[in-house]
Amino acid sequence: MITRSTLFTARGGDTVQAVQTARVLGDHGISVDIKLTNEEINYERYNLLHFFNITRPADILYHIGKAKTPFVVSTILINYSEYDRNHRKGLPGMIFRFLPADAIEYLKAISRWTIGKDKLMSLSYVWKGQKRSVIHVLKQAKLLLPNSDSEYNRLTQKYNCSADYMVIPNGVDTGLFRFDDNMQKDDKLVLCVARIEGVKNQLNLIRALNNTEYKLLIIGTAAPNQQSYFRACCEAAASNISFIEHLPQEELVKYYQKAKVHVLPSWFETTGVSSLEAGAMGCNIVITDKGDTREYFAGDAFYCEPSSPENIYASVEKASSSPFNKNLQKRITTLYTWQRASLCTIEGYKKVIGKS
Repeated sequence: MITRSTLFTARGGDTVQAVQTARVLGDHGISVDIKLTNEEINYERYNLLHFFNITRPADILYHIGKAKTPFVVSTILINYSEYDRNHRKGLPGMIFRFLPADAIEYLKAISRWTIGKDKLMSLSYVWKGQKRSVIHVLKQAKLLLPNSDSEYNRLTQKYNCSADYMVIPNGVDTGLFRFDDNMQKDDKLVLCVARIEGVKNQLNLIRALNNTEYKLLIIGTAAPNQQSYFRACCEAAASNISFIEHLPQEELVKYYQKAKVHVLPSWFETTGVSSLEAGAMGCNIVITDKGDTREYFAGDAFYCEPSSPENIYASVEKASSSPFNKNLQKRITTLYTWQRASLCTIEGYKKVIGKS
């Protein structure tokens, strides 16, 4: 598995997805190494390469240019453009307002490289650009592994490039996230477990719950390039808002167990891994309606409009005052587990290795 170089220093949903998938594949007898894209890799040791994040194609171009090994891609196609165009502050926000989504991602990749926050693995990316690089990867991949049919449909519409695919659902560790229904929930305790960055929209969540009857715990570390956003969140937060640094999943259990509501009011979500974990732990879910979330949560979540603190508050209020949704918990623990995800992944691997 080849992932972004910041997988463990700027943890996100893809960190959980890669680590948990590798763990369960190991339980099934498949030997898996997780490599960062800037590591030296002996490709001949492996039957298959598994890449993550199609929005970072420069990482993938470098390795597929050197390796003869067949590869698959967990696409994780996040659309940052609504936040980047309409809500990002400063000079970047002024520039991005007039650019298409792929041009924005290209400028961000070049900027990270220029200021030394990331390594540009493939120089061909500089002249290919974002869109052509993504299309090149899609055409070369033996199989795409999106997290939903919705994600695959967005991918093909955006890049006009169909490819063989298999949906690999995101999941929860059901051995770890086991809800104890004998413990009482706190109706006024609200969680938001996510990396702190503009696309996750913690600032509007803070504005929604400031000086209300709710206690909001924001659990996560600020993204390295979003320190000013983190400061804005801290400055805006009233006394009923608290921040907790990133916690290992084992330590999240007690917070999920106690809280009545979990909120991800993001400008975009492919799934929201923390929402799945919270739902498995007996929380009612408030989540964005932008992205692929309805395929996972259907009518069993409370959807909010990210641009409206008033709407976010109203959604939290409904979730807090509603009975716990056992239908959501049952769906998550049946359909969205790392065990099921690993079995789907194995099926995809066998399909590719059989073809090769």
